[in-house]
Amino acid sequence: MLRCLLGKTGRPGTMEGKMERHDLRNDTAPASQNHKSEASKRWPCAITGREHPRKDLIRLDTLRPTLADRIRLDHPGLTDDALVDRREINRYRNLYVEEMLRDERGEFTELDRQVAQSIANQATIAENVEDSFLERRTLGQRMSDGLSKFGGSWTFLMSFGLFLVIWMGISIAVGTTRSFDPYPFILLNLVLSCIAAIQAPIIMMSQKRQDAKDRLRSRNDYQVNLKAELEIQHLHEKLDHLIIKQWQRLAEIQQIQLEIMQDARRRS
Repeated sequence: MLRCLLGKTGRPGTMEGKMERHDLRNDTAPASQNHKSEASKRWPCAITGREHPRKDLIRLDTLRPTLADRIRLDHPGLTDDALVDRREINRYRNLYVEEMLRDERGEFTELDRQVAQSIANQATIAENVEDSFLERRTLGQRMSDGLSKFGGSWTFLMSFGLFLVIWMGISIAVGTTRSFDPYPFILLNLVLSCIAAIQAPIIMMSQKRQDAKDRLRSRNDYQVNLKAELEIQHLHEKLDHLIIKQWQRLAEIQQIQLEIMQDARRRS
């Protein structure tokens, strides 16, 4: 009899546990489905009207005031809580930088356009000019660089000086009658003139390549400096905007605290 009672009382207990676990699974399933549906929900862009995931949209009040004002020039009906696509924001960043440079300098060059695009796309613009320049050299350019490097070294000076001493020493030791180049060494002068005539254009070609390399380096330095200047200016604007918003929030919190204190005094 006792076993029957235990068996009867045990079964409902196990059935209740199974029912509770089933209810918990049923409760957690809609929550996970709601979370997935919220994550997959798409929101329209306030400018284009196309729908995008929430992570690809940015509120207008989180942007710099100057950039937000530039967007409102084309779309005056946008509110502070409007959602804008990242690609549209990058496009307006590019337009803003172009207009700012054109207003400050009166012109907008190709280098300025590349800098504006790098800022809008948040891409790096610095490059190693030396490596990219060396990779594009032809066989003749490599030979001219090598000969110029060797011709301007102490190794060339000492070896060529030794060659002259040996040439003149042999010519003098052999004697005037049997020497292939007797004094005053006319053949040696001809060889030296030919070497100078060949070496001069090679050195000029190498110097021309060095000038081209310097122009590329100065161009890259200009782009990097211009981008750094614009980024610092934008950073100052963003910091000023954040500080102003922070002070506004602190003032609102202080006002709420004062109202709470006044209500507490009235009740007391």
